[in-house]
Amino acid sequence: MTAPPFARGPVLAIAGAVGVVLLAVSGRFGYFGDELYFLATGRYHPAWGYADNPWLLPTLARALDWLFPGSVVGLRLLPLLLTSLGVVVSALIAREFGGGAKAQVLTAGAYALAWQILASGHVLATSTVDPFAWVLVSWLVARWIRVRSDGLLWWAGVVTAVAMQGKFLIAFLWLALAAGALIAGPRDLLRRPALWAGGALTLAATVPTLRWQAANDWPYLLMHDVVAEQNARLLGGSVAMVPLAVVMAGLVGAFLACHGVYSLFRSPEHRLFGWAAVVVTVLFVLTASRYYYVAGLYAVLFAASAVRIEQHGIARWWRWVPTWPVYALSVPIAVYLCLPVRPSNGWTGVDLVDFVASGSHGWPELAETAATAYHALPTRENTAIMGDSYWQSSALDVFGRPLGLPRAYGPERGYWYTGTPPATTTQVLYVGGTRDWLTRHFTDVHQVSTVRLETPAQTANQGVPVYVCTGPRAPWPELWDRMHRP
Repeated sequence: MTAPPFARGPVLAIAGAVGVVLLAVSGRFGYFGDELYFLATGRYHPAWGYADNPWLLPTLARALDWLFPGSVVGLRLLPLLLTSLGVVVSALIAREFGGGAKAQVLTAGAYALAWQILASGHVLATSTVDPFAWVLVSWLVARWIRVRSDGLLWWAGVVTAVAMQGKFLIAFLWLALAAGALIAGPRDLLRRPALWAGGALTLAATVPTLRWQAANDWPYLLMHDVVAEQNARLLGGSVAMVPLAVVMAGLVGAFLACHGVYSLFRSPEHRLFGWAAVVVTVLFVLTASRYYYVAGLYAVLFAASAVRIEQHGIARWWRWVPTWPVYALSVPIAVYLCLPVRPSNGWTGVDLVDFVASGSHGWPELAETAATAYHALPTRENTAIMGDSYWQSSALDVFGRPLGLPRAYGPERGYWYTGTPPATTTQVLYVGGTRDWLTRHFTDVHQVSTVRLETPAQTANQGVPVYVCTGPRAPWPELWDRMHRP
């Protein structure tokens, strides 16, 4: 079956517009805390694995920083490109589903305006890289269904192998696709040698990371408890994952995502994607995962909906949704809600963009405050530098080393695994945290400074205390084991 022509002009225009908008705001604030973590671990603590992610993101951050030294904009060129390419590939999925120009443009526009996709496109994060890999694999599988060229399954394996080095989530997509193929067909998909060759490649590429995890008692699994606790505390538990995922699909995308599930189950050729969407969602709800883990499904759902709209129409009550006025209205809403365009005195700290903006402000000042306190110490012999959070530890490494600070340690998440303070350490300059917590581990704790930022906004670094701690209550590394926080 021949696919409709690719709507090159309008689709590339939408992708280009997304790239221009993301470029325009890419330097609005400094590095986000997770970006600093990737940059610090890639630059100073390279490894095959980390507690909360494999090696790909730190390596990419290091490479981008080598190409564009110290440039926030340079670091964010990759997420910009992946987001723009995701727009194009989402339209190509609609084309593989039999969609013409209208369906392709509807899909591309909805993907470009999906709140989660646009927000994550502003920063280098696993939530940017992983969804793009899902979109690319979905397109390759959809194309295989149409043309039955097994080389497509091999390339899907290559994409999966790369994606697994950033996050293990794409394994859930393949489990769901396999379940969908068994239930609804084509079952021949699971018998293709190229598919299994791609799986073997993925396993071989992931062995170094798995060996690192095994050598460190599988810290990646501890993140499940962290995510579950955050979901319960901040988002109302795992039950809220589904409505949050629908809302974060955007003003138009929320309708298309729901309609897309219905449309996939109405399509005999692509019903496996419908089952895959259901299975993935159920798996993530049962494992108390984050709502944005399913963002990689948006493209398939949008495409299925758009094709059905183009070919069969939709119910009168929501016929107004996939129209150009609603798409046009969605542009300013999405930009305002998802990108850092508000002044810092307008942050509330309660939504996604404010959270990212808050976590992107004041890192150099935090390192400068720590460096001033460090150089003012009467003696710096046998002194270690620590950040309470992995963000703060990362900032101390990235911004503190040029100011004369030694390497940073941290008790939280992946930074705990980057190294243990020397056994001779008798004094710690500790950035962040609380005195009550620190007195559990040191006999003498006193505050010597506070981070002060010239902004009234709520930020991760406003008012952060700096302590000097002496008298470790246990020998290192026993004390380090006690301080560890997943």
